[in-house]
Amino acid sequence: MKIAWIGLGTMGEAMAGHLLDAGHELTVHNRTREREEALAARGAGRAATAREAAQGAELVCLCVSDSPDVEAVVLGADGIAEGIERGAGAVDAPVSGGSEGARKGQLTAFVGGEDAHVAIARPALEAFCRSITHLGGPGAGQAGKAVNQVLISGTYAALGEGLALGEKEGLPLEALVQALGGGAAGSWILENRSGNVIRGSYPLGFRMELHLKDLRIALAEADHLGLPMEVTRLVAEQAQRLVDAGYGGEDSSSLARVARGEIPS
Repeated sequence: MKIAWIGLGTMGEAMAGHLLDAGHELTVHNRTREREEALAARGAGRAATAREAAQGAELVCLCVSDSPDVEAVVLGADGIAEGIERGAGAVDAPVSGGSEGARKGQLTAFVGGEDAHVAIARPALEAFCRSITHLGGPGAGQAGKAVNQVLISGTYAALGEGLALGEKEGLPLEALVQALGGGAAGSWILENRSGNVIRGSYPLGFRMELHLKDLRIALAEADHLGLPMEVTRLVAEQAQRLVDAGYGGEDSSSLARVARGEIPS
């Protein structure tokens, strides 16, 4: 398939690389043009603008940080909309799994869109996802990802608080985590992020500032639907404190900094 890929950040570059590995014909564009070089060395074409990348593509994939970036890349000058033909469909397919999942090609995709459009996008998604779930029409993928972010936000916060309590009690944290993993408290986050909390070091991962962005999206939808979402609002407040304190570039497990009293209230 002839695919254009816009956005080569921590996750986007790895995801685009899997498309090359799967044999797709790939053209890439990134605002910081140097990020295109590694994929170009592997055979990808380079486009000077999003519009140029989209011209003639069967599928255009977009992986950028936030809604204003999406709007600029799609609808701005030299954007995707200027390079695609009329009648093109759209699929929203946000992913979960962080930078590790992107590197390993083991992401989870929450997909929204019409059946025919999802069918076109599926071969590309299969190159970097181990789970692809079509949840409904346009927007359903974004809603599914919002639910995911709500669930993991509370888990990250609880991980930090639980291990902070264990630490204060003088428990051996590695042994404690092993015991917790065998019971009802076991989770992907416990298995893969407890080490960050124990070491007090929070490499990527998934940036806290992006997690906060996702929580704001979820809370805006909750406001629209009349849901209180009290726990999620509390976690979003903690995430905002971390970002304000300069920790927005750390992994989301850095919520443990709040649990340990490292961040002023």
